[in-house]
Amino acid sequence: MAKQGYVVYTADKIKNRKKRIKRAKIIIGIVFLLLMLTFVVLSLTYNGGAFTVTLDPNFHTKAGMAIYIDDVGREHVRRLYANELKFMDNISVEWLPKDYKDYKGGDHNGDNYIAYTFYIENQGTEIQNYWYSVYIDDVIKNVDEAIRVKIVLNDEEKIYAKANPLTGEAEKGTEIFYKNNIPVMENRTNFKPGDIDKITVFIWLEGDDPECVDNLLGGEIKMHMEITEEHIEENKDTQTNTDEFNRVHDNENKDNQYDDSVKADTNYDNNRVEGSNNVSENNTGLTETEDNVKADVVDDTIYRNTVTGNVNGGWYAGRS
Repeated sequence: MAKQGYVVYTADKIKNRKKRIKRAKIIIGIVFLLLMLTFVVLSLTYNGGAFTVTLDPNFHTKAGMAIYIDDVGREHVRRLYANELKFMDNISVEWLPKDYKDYKGGDHNGDNYIAYTFYIENQGTEIQNYWYSVYIDDVIKNVDEAIRVKIVLNDEEKIYAKANPLTGEAEKGTEIFYKNNIPVMENRTNFKPGDIDKITVFIWLEGDDPECVDNLLGGEIKMHMEITEEHIEENKDTQTNTDEFNRVHDNENKDNQYDDSVKADTNYDNNRVEGSNNVSENNTGLTETEDNVKADVVDDTIYRNTVTGNVNGGWYAGRS
């Protein structure tokens, strides 16, 4: 009997162990699937270059705006992709190349910086304005605190950075980010038909930034640039709205003036009522005076002329 009990106990133990192993395999499988899903999501997020440039498709269709990197074929591409850097160490702005004005379209990355050149052309028939904006899509370990974005539009260049966290002022030689997640937001105006703008974008980690510390090691950042529309015709709509506002505002002023006039007329009528009351009081007083005059045997004609003058004076005083 003891042996039989021993055998039953061993079988139950083996059965439970198989259940635990099976359960562990299921858990490991679920964890593996979650890791694979995370990897796929991160791949979709970070693949396709560390920097992209996109043109609003409606801007191309309606206005004939185009972006491209081939300045010979000048064939429009809706989205441009810059090659990513596997690793980026901090450098100084002084280490950036000086011959960037000779760049042709495409990638010009260095060891620790991204450099990308492309062209914008007005292939339409009307003058256009456009906005070029740089957005931060994702940040790991606050790398954006020390990141720099340099935009070279034809011969004009600007460097953008976050404000100094202690002073709130711009870092030396930079302009403050438009917003925390929008480093650049600029407007290009009077872009005539046939005009071509050449834009070069630099992105690097500034070693002289006070926020460039060891805590940023292992961080990542993903950014993209957008070219969006602003038509000259919008100014007409703005002027129309302004005229409508002025018209409504003038009407409001007229209404206010009318209200003031009504108030003045109301005060005028109130004064007339007060004047009438004064006349009534004067008449009452005159009646008493008349009795006294009769008692003193005063000429009635002279007294009534005096009363008339007092009544008229009280009426006009009430209106003034």
